[in-house]
Amino acid sequence: MSYEITGKLVAKYDIVQRTETFKTREFVIEKSEDIGGRTITNYIKFQCVQDKTSMPDRFSIGETVKVLFNIKGTKWTKDGKENYITNLDAWRMESAKLSDMQSNAPDFVPDATSDDMPADDLPF
Repeated sequence: MSYEITGKLVAKYDIVQRTETFKTREFVIEKSEDIGGRTITNYIKFQCVQDKTSMPDRFSIGETVKVLFNIKGTKWTKDGKENYITNLDAWRMESAKLSDMQSNAPDFVPDATSDDMPADDLPF
């Protein structure tokens, strides 16, 4: 399942080469919401992997972005104890301005009606 969130980009970290064939990169967005008259600010850290690690480069710190992501979780056992980690795996980022323009675009453009069509003056 895919999720999306819009917020202000506040941090971009360096690419980390985890293994010879696997790399990751993290970035953080700030999301503020008014809840019961109080402004609550959350900082959400995302991870992008492999060919997606260059995604944050297109955006400046302070820019409002829309992030599309999946939630991924891993379990492992170390010293007899179970451990868990959850990642927000970002697979797309876009400017919130672009998203707003697309959402305001009409979803349906009606076909031309006969009133809109020019009269047929052809002799045959």
